[in-house]
Amino acid sequence: MRVIAGEFRSRRLKTLPGMALRPTPDRLRESLFNVLAPRIAGCVFVDAYAGSGAVGIEALSRGAARAVFVEKHPAAVRVIRENLAALGIEDRAQVFQASAAMIVRRYREGIVFLDPPYPLVKEYDAALRALGAAPGPSLLVIAQHSSKQYMVESAGGLKRVRQVRQGDNTLSFYEAE
Repeated sequence: MRVIAGEFRSRRLKTLPGMALRPTPDRLRESLFNVLAPRIAGCVFVDAYAGSGAVGIEALSRGAARAVFVEKHPAAVRVIRENLAALGIEDRAQVFQASAAMIVRRYREGIVFLDPPYPLVKEYDAALRALGAAPGPSLLVIAQHSSKQYMVESAGGLKRVRQVRQGDNTLSFYEAE
């Protein structure tokens, strides 16, 4: 796993061995950040269900002011912290070992990226409900999910505005209504 572009381009990141984490493929990450390019500079980027932290680190590499990593598995949290330390960017990041739905509700602005394990459909619903309860006008939520999975058109004050499909993966984009 490597950082695709920006300040840390081509830097390698640690990940957990085997299929313990399902990393976001490089091509899909590139598509995601091509869409986010006009909004990423100076924003707070929340990487929920962060795994190795690759998506949040990519956001920092491309100009996000700060990244928040939310992951409940202790081994993955250690990997995120090791990756941040290797790049010397611990001061630009915050790491929570917690349930994503509990943490994301704190964020009403910026960009929130949701990527729970695909079989955990209820995690998408919980996080989208938490974020849709009182979204700020500039909140952007992106959910990465299986292309076979149905995603709601709206959740509280959030409405789906775009989808990007690549093979078995889809990115659904939600903004405040």
